[in-house]
Amino acid sequence: MPDLFAYTDGACSGNPGPGGWGVLLIAREGEAVVKTRELSGGEAMTTNNRMELLAAISALETLRRPTVLTIVTDSAYVNNGVTQWIHGWKRNGWRTSGRDPVKNVDLWQRLDAAQALHRVTWAWIKGHAGHAENEKADELARAGMAPYKKGAT
Repeated sequence: MPDLFAYTDGACSGNPGPGGWGVLLIAREGEAVVKTRELSGGEAMTTNNRMELLAAISALETLRRPTVLTIVTDSAYVNNGVTQWIHGWKRNGWRTSGRDPVKNVDLWQRLDAAQALHRVTWAWIKGHAGHAENEKADELARAGMAPYKKGAT
């Protein structure tokens, strides 16, 4: 059975502003790429963090049956949120340790539900550091944002 990787990224022009998200799904057997799939989308008025979250959510929601996969993100916000902070947020009724409402709670709850269907390993990599799959996810995110930027036709 191939190993599945989802490389995710978000982009925003202004923060808030028009934004996009991108996902590069790769199935590998050893070093060989068996299959790839590209996903992207965007919104007219959003934030970079929301786009980073939507990329991960979209990767998970596109999988129709329970899957074992690794999600690779360059977002410390997403990686730390899903591997560390979310447990406390849930215990605190979706409030931070300072008792403030969690920002982007709608997307965090959606991500929590989406990942519950799968066995997910989360990995963080440095963005814009020449990692080919991350660069492709960034390209997809920028393409998802393009229709929402001023002057787009």
